Amino acid sequence: MRTQGVKAFALRVVKVSAEPTDRVRHPTRGVVVLCYHRVEGGSRRQLDLARDTFDAQMGALAAGPGVVTLDAALALLALPVPPPHDPVVVTFDDGTADFADHAVPVLERHRVPATLYLATAFVEEQRPMSHDARPLTWAALKDALSTGLVTVGSHTHTHRLLDRAPAAIVADELDRSVGLIGERLGVDASHFAYPKAVAGSPEAERAVRTRFRSAALAGTRANPYGRTDRYRLARSPIQVADGMRWFDAKTRGGLRLEDDVRRALNRLRYAKATT
Repeated sequence: MRTQGVKAFALRVVKVSAEPTDRVRHPTRGVVVLCYHRVEGGSRRQLDLARDTFDAQMGALAAGPGVVTLDAALALLALPVPPPHDPVVVTFDDGTADFADHAVPVLERHRVPATLYLATAFVEEQRPMSHDARPLTWAALKDALSTGLVTVGSHTHTHRLLDRAPAAIVADELDRSVGLIGERLGVDASHFAYPKAVAGSPEAERAVRTRFRSAALAGTRANPYGRTDRYRLARSPIQVADGMRWFDAKTRGGLRLEDDVRRALNRLRYAKATT
């Protein structure tokens, strides 16, 4: 508990520091892609939001200038002239059971579309994900798709980091994921998110570009119109510490300083990791 308290305090310090930085380095216009992981998952992690908080955030998006599908966002990003209002895209990573149990009912309530990047091995084998999280089932995913609000993309098969994997393993990770999503759900996985938002090797990036319409990384900022590489989409991770104050800032493309700090820490955190 003490460690969690220290981390929460450190996050707050970074967020408070990022606000004046945003006034100096003003966020650019563009499409903001939000990244969620868990809702009411019981893990007490910063990426595991209370359902009430998620509900309030989706309500704010639904009442705002526009929340769109990822496909609609890609079309807007290709425009040379910005639209009147900057839209927001909601995405989820991994595929834990709480997505169906808690997130989807909230998405339905507010009619907010979302893309789920799925690590298929955990669903197919029904083995726990990180922090012993229960994975989704294919049946639950079919129910989620039936709402018409959920798009399923790939997050590799085993959540393998692609910056250090041999070419054959990269191809297997991508193809098995796409194949299972097609076989079990009857949909094409046309979008991809790199595990842990770690960019792949040049060979892996080429493999991703030949298989998908887009790929997502990290980056707490907006994706500018007319000059965004759709295979390097920036996503703003939403945390417990954001509440509504910093959630609002992130929906406007702010808190870029937080991303600068996170990238520096992640270089150390994932130095020896493979998944």
